[in-house]
Amino acid sequence: MREVSLRLMVNGERIARTVEARRTLADFLRDDLSLTGTHLGCEHGVCGACTVLLNGDAVRSCLMFAAQADGAEVTTIEGLSEPAGGLTPIQAAFQAEHGLQCGYCTPGFVVSAHAFLAEHPNPSDEEIREAMSGNLCRCTGYQGIIAAVKRAANNGSSS
Repeated sequence: MREVSLRLMVNGERIARTVEARRTLADFLRDDLSLTGTHLGCEHGVCGACTVLLNGDAVRSCLMFAAQADGAEVTTIEGLSEPAGGLTPIQAAFQAEHGLQCGYCTPGFVVSAHAFLAEHPNPSDEEIREAMSGNLCRCTGYQGIIAAVKRAANNGSSS
């Protein structure tokens, strides 16, 4: 088993670890750093449940090796939380618009919405649908999710 050394920032904290070369970023975050908000759904990059920010861009952490994040800044759903423990504007919009049911896909949607709204602060409904189309939900029917992202955009938030 080949091991590699990593140095990266995760949710604002400097991390230095040695990991197996083939360890995925998702497994590293969940198992090594106990950041279990990053969920594993399909493990093929289709569902979006494992979405994290890598240097500000939304990526599927199940499709990357942890070693590929060496030197990068990774932000998980835990890193998007309010310091005092309250809901972020995007999270509050998901709550207000009933953009979640079981909650399994929600962290991936919130991270994706964060990255999207940072680049598109005033999106159309069609742009929101397109941006969120990379995340799958088996419970909600998507209307609440689209409404939540629209609400967050109307409140001028990318956090």
